[in-house]
Amino acid sequence: MDPGRWCEAADVSDGWLLDRCAGPAIDLGCGPGRLVVALADRGVPALGVDHSPVARMMCRRRGAPMVRRDVFDPLPGEGAWAHVLLVDGNIGVGGDPVRLLARAAALLAPGGTVLVETGSSPGEWWCGTARTCADGTLGDPMPWACVGADALRAVAPDAGLRVGSTSTADESAAGRCFAELVAA
Repeated sequence: MDPGRWCEAADVSDGWLLDRCAGPAIDLGCGPGRLVVALADRGVPALGVDHSPVARMMCRRRGAPMVRRDVFDPLPGEGAWAHVLLVDGNIGVGGDPVRLLARAAALLAPGGTVLVETGSSPGEWWCGTARTCADGTLGDPMPWACVGADALRAVAPDAGLRVGSTSTADESAAGRCFAELVAA
């Protein structure tokens, strides 16, 4: 993930995801709230979720509605969201993509979608421990995963989902790859 893009406003490279959000959306691992703000600017009700106190502060500065919670804890509107976003590498949260996708599916209203940014290498599949690094300082180890588009097709059914559509090379600006998951 590009930390510079993460801190900036949503841009054209986020368009594929944003264009698919026609109803209430929840952004899991929202960080500074760039997608929540972009959706609100489009008139789409949105809520960010992040465990980080820094993310909370950044969302407040932007005016992005968010709750500071673990994505696996109870969340507002469970079972009522039209869209769940897992963007900027957040398919890796918790180190278990199947568990995270099942959690995302449980948040959806009937007919809802999970919008995922995948790794740029289609076959990418890795689960382990990662650390953040800011200004040369390593963060605490945390469980993490990386999932490419082909790997996502393989694991989504274990969470009760299937890939409905994916971004094309032309739509995937800046080398980003996206998938829209629907109930299996």
